[in-house]
Amino acid sequence: MIRMQSLVFPGIALSVLLAGGLPTMAAEPAPLPRAFINGEGPGWRALGAEDFVNVNCDADTWSWDGGWAKCTGQPVGVLRTVKPLTNFELVVEWKHLKRSGNSGVFLWMPEESWRSLKRGQLPKGIECQILDHGYAEDFEKNNGRKSDWFTTNGDVFPCAGAKMTPFPPAAPNGQRSFPSKDLTRGYGEWNHYYIRAINGEVRLWVNGEEVSGGTGCEPATGWLALESEGSPIEFRNLRLRELP
Repeated sequence: MIRMQSLVFPGIALSVLLAGGLPTMAAEPAPLPRAFINGEGPGWRALGAEDFVNVNCDADTWSWDGGWAKCTGQPVGVLRTVKPLTNFELVVEWKHLKRSGNSGVFLWMPEESWRSLKRGQLPKGIECQILDHGYAEDFEKNNGRKSDWFTTNGDVFPCAGAKMTPFPPAAPNGQRSFPSKDLTRGYGEWNHYYIRAINGEVRLWVNGEEVSGGTGCEPATGWLALESEGSPIEFRNLRLRELP
């Protein structure tokens, strides 16, 4: 009779045949490394208060502590960069301070859009959404079903007349790129976004893994903006690298 004993080592399952058989080894698949691009290296620079301008928020909606941006969430509106951008990489860490918080990063906001914004309005552009899980939980509780038009793990979509062809998986209406993985942490915890925007294509990495994006974006040049949308949020380690 052959008796088998299994010994498990990190990354390797080792089965030893104790009755004269030869050892066999079966390699377990190692987890893929996460791409934590933290904005360090040639061409990268930190963003701070001097790089942003209030568009349609109150004077006290946004405050800065060094490179740490704090937003009350009131009123709805945006804080834009001083200069427009076309091709770039962006790193931003964010944390919702309350359950069900809502915010986002707008890319390629055209001048005619932000110049005409009134208090409480959001601009045209491509949004990388920042949404707490409580938002989806409340939707399910109030509607008796899960949402099929948004997620809380990094949707990318066009706003206010902008255009984009979403990467799959896409929302049923074909507008949003839904994340391929659920990686976002809940309110009170920091999350890491790495955004690559090149030649009308947007790709979003959430906490180290690429999850969503789109191509054929119109507009594909314009201002970058941080969003105030009803709930307090903080941003830190904002870093940018402009590309040709």
